[in-house]
Amino acid sequence: MITHFEIERKKRLSDQYTAEVFLDHISEVARPLADCTDVRQARDVLWDWLDLVQRKAYGAEEELHPLELVVVRDCIRTFRMMFSARKENRAKFSIVRAIWDVACGRSRPDLTAAFWADIIHLVRGGLGWSDIYSDYRKSEVDYLEGRQAARARSRELDDMWENARRIARRYPHGMLSGIIARRNGNRDRIMKVLGASPADWMDWRWQIRNVVRDVRRLEDLVVLSGEEKECIRKTREAGLPFGVTPHYISLMDNSLNRYNDHAVRAQVLPNRKYVEIMAKRHGQRDGAFDFMLERDTSPEDLITRRYPTIVIFKPYNTCPQICVYCQRNWEIDDVLDPHALASSEQIARAISWLRQHRSITEVLVTGGDPLVLSATKLHNLLGEISDIDHIQRIRIGTRMPVTMPMRITDRLADMLAGFRIPGRREIVVVTHVEHAYELNPDLVDAVEKLRRRGIGVYNQMVFTFENSRRFEAAQLRRLLRLCGVDPYYTFNAKGKEETERFRVPMARLLQEQKEEARLLSGLDRTDEAVYNVPRLGKNYLRAAQHRDIISILPDGRRVYEFHPWEKKMMLQETFIIPDVAILPYLEKLAQCGEDPDDYKSIWYYF
Repeated sequence: MITHFEIERKKRLSDQYTAEVFLDHISEVARPLADCTDVRQARDVLWDWLDLVQRKAYGAEEELHPLELVVVRDCIRTFRMMFSARKENRAKFSIVRAIWDVACGRSRPDLTAAFWADIIHLVRGGLGWSDIYSDYRKSEVDYLEGRQAARARSRELDDMWENARRIARRYPHGMLSGIIARRNGNRDRIMKVLGASPADWMDWRWQIRNVVRDVRRLEDLVVLSGEEKECIRKTREAGLPFGVTPHYISLMDNSLNRYNDHAVRAQVLPNRKYVEIMAKRHGQRDGAFDFMLERDTSPEDLITRRYPTIVIFKPYNTCPQICVYCQRNWEIDDVLDPHALASSEQIARAISWLRQHRSITEVLVTGGDPLVLSATKLHNLLGEISDIDHIQRIRIGTRMPVTMPMRITDRLADMLAGFRIPGRREIVVVTHVEHAYELNPDLVDAVEKLRRRGIGVYNQMVFTFENSRRFEAAQLRRLLRLCGVDPYYTFNAKGKEETERFRVPMARLLQEQKEEARLLSGLDRTDEAVYNVPRLGKNYLRAAQHRDIISILPDGRRVYEFHPWEKKMMLQETFIIPDVAILPYLEKLAQCGEDPDDYKSIWYYF
């Protein structure tokens, strides 16, 4: 429940950003703007103002700190991009006209506090007033040398890490003894309701048979809120797939307190907007939900190709449970659909297609979750792929280590390892652990079975609101390494309308990478932060030259123009897409008890 204090805090955050505050920040140019007779003149005035601001910042006798000058540079460069008439045409919105209108006193009710918040921070940053360093004193190291300097720097690093550890301790994880004991109790309670023995529980086939598909059975096993029950009911009434394994239910706390298990529940319990949109478009889903435009990158049934040497192969189109924000959940008819396995003819054509394309050296077998298949069917499928002499790596995309770790049996691990030929062919497993609260000893045992047989295990994390608080994602990376899993990718959540609840501004992921992940050992932060661009593939976010911010829409959403990975190798169209507005994200964090001031540098990540 949101308290009165939190509502007032949210109100004050929005009230800081208005057109009047903005005009006060640009007072020296407000009158010349008001005297302009058209947008072209206004654009010239703003260009001249940017030149003046830049000259003042770089030519001042009393210099700004070099790091503050970096912020000045970035903000002015961003303004220049957004003031471009060409970029305005691409974004289909004119920031210059918006600024000119308010300078002339014309009403613009469409311009929200979220819009003004971003614009005002850009102005402050360009003027050297970013305030992101106001809480820091000058480093002792600047005044010292030798051993004294080294010890002073060591104290600074100790303080930095202690602060990170203090924050991370707020997020309990699944390898703590108290959490393990609680989940053992959950397991015993669930087994009793389902009439199962410990041997049943550890049998993946029993887990499959007892996947929970309706709200009545689920509320027998774990406490649900009224909204959770209503959304599950509506999901089933709309014919949308829903299911949760008994093991994954045991990871949920049996209470209405969502502080610890919020990310676990959010994975599989549909929210209201998701249900409404998915149900509304259920009959037209083929075109409505294909955010990644796989229809344009599928040269053969079951195959998706966006890169020269690797393809996605999707022979099995269901899972034991459905992740709410899954890229392909719209393709799945039902959990454990008996007709999910592609026909032998389709598989044969896909394998034949792979044989014909010798540039392909790696196949990602996914779906759906291919580890739902029996060992025999999976062996036959992998055998056909491994018989292709130019395939050097087979990747298995599966969430089984998290949703049903007992599926990773010694027999399965031996079978997978049988396709390894050191020096010639590699077998790897790519899984999806989303939050440190999903970790548990059964997952560690499953991973260890694979690693002992020379099979690497990698993790793809989606950066969502559920793991976006300070050091929340960093804690997961650190623990994954201790569990034997290598962080591989961190995906910026895709811009799908039905999963809006999960999305966070790209600036927050950039901030997390620089200010939190960067504190970890290099082996803990081996993952690459990416934005998956529809049709084009992965855009690497660490390199700012791979994208441009070209506008800020009236509702505060930044508009990005992403460049294709083939840039400078061949001509390809860019892709333009709006992000999530920063101010509402900070307000949402405040509702969760976070202090928005702890995230204040977010405005200066582009």
